[in-house]
Amino acid sequence: MPAPSPRHVAVLVLDGAKPLDVGIPAQVFTTRASMPYEVRVCGARSGLVTGGDGLSYSVAHGLDALEWADIVFVPGYRFPARDDPPRAVIEALTGAHHRGARLAAISTGAFALAATGLLDGRRATTHWHYTRALAARHPLVRVDANVLFVDEGSVLTSAGAASGIDLCLHILRGDLGVAASNHAARRLVAAPYRSGGQAQYVPRSVPEPLGERFAATREWALHRLGEPLTLEALARHAAVSPRTFSRRFVEETGCTPMQWVMRARVDVARELLERSQRSVEQIAADVGLGTGTNLRLHFHRVLGTTPGEYRRTFAHGE
Repeated sequence: MPAPSPRHVAVLVLDGAKPLDVGIPAQVFTTRASMPYEVRVCGARSGLVTGGDGLSYSVAHGLDALEWADIVFVPGYRFPARDDPPRAVIEALTGAHHRGARLAAISTGAFALAATGLLDGRRATTHWHYTRALAARHPLVRVDANVLFVDEGSVLTSAGAASGIDLCLHILRGDLGVAASNHAARRLVAAPYRSGGQAQYVPRSVPEPLGERFAATREWALHRLGEPLTLEALARHAAVSPRTFSRRFVEETGCTPMQWVMRARVDVARELLERSQRSVEQIAADVGLGTGTNLRLHFHRVLGTTPGEYRRTFAHGE
C-alpha cells in the first residue's frame, strides 16, 4: 500500500514566543519516516522573530504556511493580555480554521485564538497564572482553570508548557492510535497519558513520599489490569486508608482511582486492537473488563465508537 499523505503541521511563532512552547510541537510532530507529519515553523513573516526568555527564532515561512496546514499550533508568548496579535495573524488563523485546519494553543497561545472569536462560547484553558486575565479580556470564552487541556474539536487549548506535551500526545492518539502515541511518549520520556481533566496544580502540597507511593501504585496497577482492582486493593498497596487514597488521588490526577483504572483498561484495549488479532472477547478479559459487551459499552462511552470500528481505523497488525 502507498504511504499515507503526510499531515501538515504549522507552528506559529509570535513575538515573545516561549521556547519550550515552540519546541514541544516542533519536536513531537517533527518530520520523520515513522510519523506521517510534515512540520513548518512560521511567523507573521519569514525571518527573525524576537522570542521570550532571551531567545530569537529564524523562521523560514510566513503566514502562507497556515494556508498549507492541517494543524496550526500557537505557542505561548509574553504579555498576552497586553495586545492582540497583528490583524494579519488573526485573519490567517481564522482563514485556516474556516478551511478545516485544527487550531491548537499551548499556554498563553490561547489569547491569540481567543482574539479570533473562535473560542467564544467554548471551553478553553491557559496557564493558571493567566486564566483570570483571559476571562477578563475575552468574557465570552468559558475559561476552565482546573484542567491540563481542552479539546473542542477544531480548536484545542492547553495549560503551561508541560501540558503542551499532553495535548500533542492527545492529538497523536486521535490521529494515529495509542501505540503511536505511547511510542512518542517513550521517546520524550513523558507520561503516556494524562487526561485533559487532570488538575493543573495541586492547591496544597502533597507530601513527597506519598506522591511517590501513589506513582508506584499506579505503575503496579498498570501491570495488573486483568485482575480485580478495587479501591481497597489500590489503597492497601499504597499503605493508606481507602478514604485517604481516594482524596489524595483526585487531588493529584483530577479523577477518581476507579475512573483512572477504567481509562487505563480502555487504553490498553485500544493498543491490543491496533497491534494484535485477538478477539474483542479475549481483549476484554485481558484488560479486566470481563466481556466483549462490557468493552463495547466503555468504548462507546469513552471514545464514541466501537472496538470493531477502532480496529479498522488503527490496526497495524503484530
